[in-house]
Amino acid sequence: MTQYDPTLLAAEATELLSSLISIPSLSREESQAADYLQHYFETEGMETGRKGNNIWCLSPMFLPEKPTLLLNSHIDTVRPVAGWRRNPYTPSIENGKLYGLGSNDAGASVVSLWEVFRQLCRTTQAYNLIYLVSCEEEISGSNGIESVLSQLPTVSFAIVGEPTDMQPAIAEKGLMVLDVTAIGKAGHAARDEGDNAIYKALDDIIWFRDYHFAKVSPLLGAVKMTVTQINAGTQHNVVPNRCTFVVDVRSNECYTNQELFAEIKQHLSCEIRARSFRLGSSHVSPHHPLVRRAVDLGRIPFGSPTLSDQALMSFPSMKMGPGKGNRSHTADEYVRLEEIEAAISLYLELLDGADITATTD
Repeated sequence: MTQYDPTLLAAEATELLSSLISIPSLSREESQAADYLQHYFETEGMETGRKGNNIWCLSPMFLPEKPTLLLNSHIDTVRPVAGWRRNPYTPSIENGKLYGLGSNDAGASVVSLWEVFRQLCRTTQAYNLIYLVSCEEEISGSNGIESVLSQLPTVSFAIVGEPTDMQPAIAEKGLMVLDVTAIGKAGHAARDEGDNAIYKALDDIIWFRDYHFAKVSPLLGAVKMTVTQINAGTQHNVVPNRCTFVVDVRSNECYTNQELFAEIKQHLSCEIRARSFRLGSSHVSPHHPLVRRAVDLGRIPFGSPTLSDQALMSFPSMKMGPGKGNRSHTADEYVRLEEIEAAISLYLELLDGADITATTD
């Protein structure tokens, strides 16, 4: 690869990230940030594609016969949580840390992958490149990456930029949200009448707490089910005729969400409905050449409990980016400037001259 100055690239990335922090880009409200980035990319000489608030660039001299590597991260953020001591939309650098909403999740990945894309486009690789910034990732929205992938050339592998401390997540838990309803019969609480829907729901709630699926993943562990919301009753002296509760199900790669739903349904007396089956668990072989190359560079593959746009990708992918997951969605969110510089260098070491398709399985 042509020699590059990592300090200069990191400075450019930090300047771009500072600009992004100053533009609010909550999920479904990313249009201003998308407009800014599209103009920025085109000013840098790249042709862009756009659908909604998703923007992508293809490497020059894109050749259909080559496999294609996708570099992806997201521009949307959650809403600022309570406890910020700074303005979340005013970037500030203190003691080597860049503070601001979205700095860690996932702005640092957005700008680091952009610098990597630009550098790799100046080289000859055995693969094509697509750089894609997507929207609505934080809410797994239908207008995000899911709406774009069918319009892109066939992708062979993806690097998904999320704060993983530049360790490669080669598996990721999926998500299924269940709405469960117990139906009883209303009555006066002072009399022995009615059929209490709360009591009918209790057995199923306890089942969710205690049940263990047989298949346990070596990377992701067991399927996790958590009752997170419950609602019943209208007033203190009326036996409730209806009780609803919500269950958060985090799947491993041993099951599809449909398989989990079928097994859950066999054990419940209440009515059950899945909001969606689309956010399945993802997994890439530890023997994939990019995973093995990451290991050779001192990285440690792991399984991630949190969801990302990987769940919507039908091709192999690896989640890897600067920053730390425990800073995401927190007050006074920040990323270290040294993390951005290290990420750019490591991405380039990983991808320059890489094989993105061969497997040894």
